[in-house]
Amino acid sequence: MILVALVYLLVGFLAFLLLLKLGISWRRSSLKKAYIKGSILVGFFHPYCNAGGGGERVLWCAVRSIQQRYPTAECIIYTGDTETTKEEIIKKAKKTFNISLLKNVEFVFLYKRGWVEAKRYPVFTLLGQSLGSIILGLEALFKFPPDVYLDTMGYAFTFPVFKYLGGCKIGCYVHYPTISTDMLGIVKDRTNAFNNRALIARSSILTSGKLLYYRLFAYIYGVAGRCAETIMVNSSWTNGHIQELWQKDLSTFKVFPPCDIGGFLELSIERQQHETLPRNVILSIAQFRPEKNHALQVKAFDRFLSECSNQEKQSYKLVMVGGCRNQGDKDRVEILTKLAEDLNISQFVEIKTNIDFSELKELLSVAIIGIHTMSNEHFGIGIVEFQAAGVIALANDSGGPKMDIVQENTGFLACDEESYAATIRNIFSMSEDDRSSIAVTARKSCDRFSEEHFETDFLNAIAILFESSDKHT
Repeated sequence: MILVALVYLLVGFLAFLLLLKLGISWRRSSLKKAYIKGSILVGFFHPYCNAGGGGERVLWCAVRSIQQRYPTAECIIYTGDTETTKEEIIKKAKKTFNISLLKNVEFVFLYKRGWVEAKRYPVFTLLGQSLGSIILGLEALFKFPPDVYLDTMGYAFTFPVFKYLGGCKIGCYVHYPTISTDMLGIVKDRTNAFNNRALIARSSILTSGKLLYYRLFAYIYGVAGRCAETIMVNSSWTNGHIQELWQKDLSTFKVFPPCDIGGFLELSIERQQHETLPRNVILSIAQFRPEKNHALQVKAFDRFLSECSNQEKQSYKLVMVGGCRNQGDKDRVEILTKLAEDLNISQFVEIKTNIDFSELKELLSVAIIGIHTMSNEHFGIGIVEFQAAGVIALANDSGGPKMDIVQENTGFLACDEESYAATIRNIFSMSEDDRSSIAVTARKSCDRFSEEHFETDFLNAIAILFESSDKHT
């Protein structure tokens, strides 16, 4: 009887999935009637499209690229930014990234974004967010099933939903693997880090349990990722991890993210004087996320200042610029402000959130050093922007910055509080001519990260999705 019940249950479930699939197909056909015959509906899954970070620059450049190459394509953006409007999102993209779209895009507002928020899952966070993305993906699919699905935020668990239920062609742009061998290494070595709490690091039993969890998750992540027909990765570091986890070598392409170097190349290599800032500015550009490790910047700067006289200190300032996506990011800004106060250097530290493009450009014309402290950063658009603007880049000695961006005589690498402070001291002690020589070399190396290079590589990678879709339109 139990076996019969299981068979009936299985048949019922399969019938439900079939009806669901038919309903989605009917929904797509109905939506297509509103567009020109032959149009391809391209859905971009980017729940935080209004965040204003490097990932959002990729999104808007990708949309514009498709509009240029495929004029009949209709782009849809799935976003959870329900507190704003379509017009405000487009306006912010223009203001923040200096990107103008060629025609209108559709926005599908999702109301279940809370399912992918880390705060919802105090334990098993990766699994919780990934399963939550399935719920969010289902909401997106039911509201607007596309022909081509492009995930530009890293929600691989949505791929099977759109592929098997939605019948979509699947592509993705991976900024950062959800799990990596580096993360496994941190747990295995029992290192206390932002993704490995001290409680777990101190316990061999909890460490073994977390390792098992991570390995199982990595396997499932790989299965989901292999549903993609074309995979774009943003750096050599990300490429290595995705190749290992997803095992789709021939379908994986390295597409460096678009950096707005055009506007910054206009800036003089010679540093400008700001009316309210001192002559020696250290600039940080990064969203206020925990992995960016802004605290290291403040501590390294404090260590550097500790060797300066009171008079010398007045000529230095650390300006930290970044986007705030949610309350968690705002809380981190408050923690950084408190850290500067506790170190008694708050007068030498300034934090700016969600600034516009013109203000960012002005700061880049003034700064001498651009600091970036994330370990195993997947790429680091801010570092490229430093180099293009004539700012001396100081990045972490790991990941994309080490493998792709900071090459010989184009910047500096450091790994901890002491080495960052020492390198800051070294850069400020250099002559202006020596700094200018590095800045010129770094600027020349930036061409490979331009929007033009991104558009070419991006369109080449997704061509197969449009060829396949043409046959089914």
